[in-house]
Amino acid sequence: MDTFGLWAAYFELTWLIKASMENTENSVDSKSIKNLETKIFHGSKSVDSEISLDSSYKMDYPEMGLCIIINNKNFHPSTAMASRSGTDVDAANLRETFRNLKYEVRNKNDLTREEILELMRNVSEEDHSKRSSFICVLLSHGDEGVIFGTNGPVDLKKLTVFFRGDNCRSLTGKPKLFIIQACRGTDLDCGIETDSGFDEDMTCQKIPVEADFLYAYSTAPGCTLRS
Repeated sequence: MDTFGLWAAYFELTWLIKASMENTENSVDSKSIKNLETKIFHGSKSVDSEISLDSSYKMDYPEMGLCIIINNKNFHPSTAMASRSGTDVDAANLRETFRNLKYEVRNKNDLTREEILELMRNVSEEDHSKRSSFICVLLSHGDEGVIFGTNGPVDLKKLTVFFRGDNCRSLTGKPKLFIIQACRGTDLDCGIETDSGFDEDMTCQKIPVEADFLYAYSTAPGCTLRS
């Protein structure tokens, strides 16, 4: 199963969230999040949200937020893709973990690409004003820049665009985490452990529409991971 990289990012991510819940101010250190292996927040500062890389995310809303888990195991014969054995175990562990972290978890199984798009659109149109963050976990086959519904691929950008600051105002200035458990190509990535340094903070005057996103992939670009 392609799970090694997912769990590495997953455990570090849950550690960060747990740390935020134990913090007396109930906040996640945005510098710590930025330094997660998958890097991802544009350096930004918003006048409205008062968020910058020198401060922290406000995590004391009434609710932690939604966690959507899309677990695609079985695929239409036309895709010629094999069933993803073991994915139900991953989904169950993720569901338990994020419930323990006080997220409202919604689990969806075997969605077509049209159903995935509809789900993401509907969730983005909800009122997230009382929620601290948003998490989406995608467990499926994939390739570079795409994730597979049960009947074919869908561009990941088409899913994340719904949650941009100009499309989902109630999540503006709040962390939006996308965890993708899928291959990103055909090259084999066996993995290696190493220490890495942290980049210096970046700052700018206003928040980009795609700020506050974090994408955690289980594999590097163009690669697949086999045990």
